[in-house]
Amino acid sequence: MKTPLVMAMILAGTAALAHGGVQNADVMNRMMGMSELAKQMKVIGTMAKGATPFDAEAANAALARMAEEASYIPALFETEADDPKSEALPLIWQDFGTFTTRAAELERLTRDLSGTVATQADLRPVMQQVGKACSACHGTFRE
Repeated sequence: MKTPLVMAMILAGTAALAHGGVQNADVMNRMMGMSELAKQMKVIGTMAKGATPFDAEAANAALARMAEEASYIPALFETEADDPKSEALPLIWQDFGTFTTRAAELERLTRDLSGTVATQADLRPVMQQVGKACSACHGTFRE
C-alpha cells in the first residue's frame, strides 16, 4: 500500500511530466492551477460515468476545491507571461476584466454547487454547469 507521501510524489511527478519543458515559472504555476481544476473535474466525471463508485462527500469536496482553485485564477494570470507550452491567448490580458469575471463566475458556481450533491443523479447537471463555465473561458482565452 502506498503512503500519502509516496502518492503525493507520484502526483507531483506526473504533473511535472505533463508540463515538461515549461520554462516560465508564472506559466508553470498557471498550468498547475488549471491541472488541479481538471483533476477535481475528473473526480466528479468518473463518478458521473459510473467508472468510480459514487461518493457524495468526495464530489462535494471536489467542487469546494474547484472553487478554491478558481479564486486563484486572476492572480495566476496577473503577470502577462508566455511560454511555447502555454495555451493562454494574449486576449487574456487585452480583456482582463472579462477574463476575471469568468473566473469569478466559475468560483461562485462551484462554491454554490458544493454541498448540493446528494445522489449520483445530481452529478450530470453539475457537470453540465461547470463544463459550460469552463468552456466559456477556454473558448475565448485558450488555444
